[in-house]
Amino acid sequence: MPREAVEISPLPSGGRRAVRRGLLCLAFAGATWGTTGAAVDVVYRSSDLGPVAVSFWRYVGGLALLLGAVALRPARAPGGLRRRGTGRRRPALLLGTGLGLAVFQTAYFGAVKETGLAVGTIVTLGAGPVFTAVGGRLFLAERIGRAGVVAVCGALGGLAVLVLGNQRGAVDPLGVGFALLSAAGYAVATLLARWTGRHGGGEDPYTLTMWSFGIGAAVLLPLAWAEGILPHSGEPGRVLLLMLYVAAVTTALAYPLYFVGVAAVRAATASVVMLIEPVSAALLAVTLLDERLTAATVAGTALLLSAVAGLAVAESRVARAAPVPP
Repeated sequence: MPREAVEISPLPSGGRRAVRRGLLCLAFAGATWGTTGAAVDVVYRSSDLGPVAVSFWRYVGGLALLLGAVALRPARAPGGLRRRGTGRRRPALLLGTGLGLAVFQTAYFGAVKETGLAVGTIVTLGAGPVFTAVGGRLFLAERIGRAGVVAVCGALGGLAVLVLGNQRGAVDPLGVGFALLSAAGYAVATLLARWTGRHGGGEDPYTLTMWSFGIGAAVLLPLAWAEGILPHSGEPGRVLLLMLYVAAVTTALAYPLYFVGVAAVRAATASVVMLIEPVSAALLAVTLLDERLTAATVAGTALLLSAVAGLAVAESRVARAAPVPP
């Protein structure tokens, strides 16, 4: 899931072929991340692992696979991403991003457990860009324009419809709270990466991802130990295969593909393409996990996702209006 926003040096211009390749990478990453919550939901049903333990093992497995990939390709970053120099702000970037992503992942898995895959994913991925836009305006003086303000208001309206428009039991308030906490963790990591990138403390995405996973695993270890770090289940093979899938496909494979994609297309385009993630998660929730989508859930989802698309459009307009640096 989700997705650290870092300052990435664009790929050399490769024309339409590079853009198409980037779009395919983004689409694959989004569709893959949409399956993460479903896999974790089955893990919950098949074992007694909790959200913290699941996050811990995802970080450990993903980190091990990424380290193996780096050992095989020590001289270059994935997709031609250029490594950047770092400074005194690097420890703050790495620690803050690791902590933010630990909250992001763990709270998201808690939301899936409490209120289901569809609502948990939609609220997290709908609120994350909104929190980031508001935080960017408050702390980084980023402009979002009138269209951005309208999109933020639309997202808040969608969240209100989703939570208040459903009957009791259809949406769990605790699960929604976990989803909002997850979105806040994502926003913190994103804003920190933007701030350090602007002040000369940027980091290449591959290194940042590995450090974030390592810090996240270290932070979560004592909590996972207290929660129960090893599964006790009558189906250990299923649990192991699902966790391997989460670590290998939705983490070690999807993250580099996502970074290749965002380096080849505009940020606004990437934001819209990545709406594949909540849509695919909702489809899996209905078709495979027998979750029920009420009219209020559908309406709130439409408002939230429309708001994210609106934020992408607003970002694109602001970027085009900004002066070109010398």
